[in-house]
Amino acid sequence: MTSDFMSNGVDCPTPLTSATPLTDRTNSPRTSSTNVLKFGGQSHSKLHPQPKANTPLGTSVGKFPLDIVNVVKSSSVDNDVAIVCSARSSNTKAAGTTNRLLRAAAEAENHKQFKHLIEEVRQDHIETAEFYIKSEQICSRLKSEVEEECSLVVRILEAAQTLGETSPRSRDKVMSTGEKLSCRFMTALLQDRGVDAEYIDLADIIDFKVSHSLDQHFYDNVARRLGEKLYNMAGKVPVITGYFGSIPRGLLTTVGRGYTDLCAALVAVGIKAKELQIWKEVDGIFTADPRKVPTAKLIPQISPAEAAELTFYGSEVIHPSTMDQVIRARIPIRIKNVMNPRGGGTVIYPDTPTELDSALAGHDPKLFRSRSSTLLSEQRKPKRPTAVTMKHKILVMNIHSNKRSLSHGFFAGIFATLDKWRLSVDVISTSEVNMSMALHSEAPLYTGGGDDEYQIVDQDLRGAIEELQRYGTVDIIPEMAIVSLVGKQMKNMVGIAGRMFSTLGENNVNIEMISQGASEINISCVIEERDADRALNILHTNLFTFLES
Repeated sequence: MTSDFMSNGVDCPTPLTSATPLTDRTNSPRTSSTNVLKFGGQSHSKLHPQPKANTPLGTSVGKFPLDIVNVVKSSSVDNDVAIVCSARSSNTKAAGTTNRLLRAAAEAENHKQFKHLIEEVRQDHIETAEFYIKSEQICSRLKSEVEEECSLVVRILEAAQTLGETSPRSRDKVMSTGEKLSCRFMTALLQDRGVDAEYIDLADIIDFKVSHSLDQHFYDNVARRLGEKLYNMAGKVPVITGYFGSIPRGLLTTVGRGYTDLCAALVAVGIKAKELQIWKEVDGIFTADPRKVPTAKLIPQISPAEAAELTFYGSEVIHPSTMDQVIRARIPIRIKNVMNPRGGGTVIYPDTPTELDSALAGHDPKLFRSRSSTLLSEQRKPKRPTAVTMKHKILVMNIHSNKRSLSHGFFAGIFATLDKWRLSVDVISTSEVNMSMALHSEAPLYTGGGDDEYQIVDQDLRGAIEELQRYGTVDIIPEMAIVSLVGKQMKNMVGIAGRMFSTLGENNVNIEMISQGASEINISCVIEERDADRALNILHTNLFTFLES
């Protein structure tokens, strides 16, 4: 990786800047001069710094719409642009449009009052229109569109309340209202400020009846349809809903809250975009969480594999499916700051054609090369990892088998149970008759009568534990965290694992579990939650700050 870093909000020289397009790269052909700009989404997560204390929480579309207008105008000077927007959130994410809509759907399903939640959404968007839109004609039209969208949601939820059930398709339609309202607002605001913008609704782009599974054929088909829909948009700025229609089992269940990033990726693939830009409120991806590690530095460029590992281990960099789609199409991703548009941001793209090929799903299996000292001496040995990250709210589950044989049946039964109860394992360690797993659980464990007694609130976790007791003794260790070193060249860093563990040990941080990923670009260990922040700073100081890059 490059050794050039910059602090939040300050430009620095890097091999890849916003003024240096990646079209010249031999492994990155282009057929379009359009950049896809995705706005919205909170950035207050690992490796993304917290905004200043006086900055309101929420999404960029909710807090900084005029900054977005300026970004669109400046970006349109040299390139065509298409923008994709998430739902608005002016204050906290919990009080955001999408959460209110989902709460309304849940209330309707349980025969409870829900209209006050829709009224809050309506009032918020009406007040926003009146505050930002100067043209009476454009403002009046926008307010009518808001009224129409909210009335439709009420009718859908009234039907759900009568049935006592909300289907995945109905929930998708309710949820999509957030993106529709956001994009209608941004379209009106851009038009009000002299930009020839056009609202594009993708709600009906997918044939629900023929959408069976989210395989690559499905994504390719959606991207193709998006390209067709946007084909004749030359000279205009399409403002595209970050929602691309209902799918079986529901978009929220199947894809998750990152569906707007995925939608932007499919738009980029469909129009063969020059670049996908994810605009947040931070300068990019950092070597550690800057809220907790003051010496954390911006990473100018990172590989898709590294970004995927950081996302899995708590950094919420970008939805994994987003990276899959754009990297397959050889389109770079750039994370930029809506409040610092001149900054270069962080580029997610492979360094070499070989790395690009290995990043694509479905590549042929390869024999791992030898990592002898001779081979290592032929190249410049890397001095440090790319980043260190922390995943909180972890519990460790230890399963001790009562049998001393048939380990394959023991493992098969455990994994089948985890799949049945929809539990994902972050870190795992096994022997013939024992298994230790680290799982993420948002639901807290409440202390019972004694220090070692806990009440398990999560129904899936409780059900899995009860079923797993058929295979042996099950112990739970709550209040843990996973600390991970990530770097694509760590497999060439002799002694890096030993240095990580000895550094923690020398500072009295006890390690519960150790794991190196099959990708060989991450080394993880499980520690106590109370030591998490201290461990993060210790590792960053010893493995980043004091080491030559």
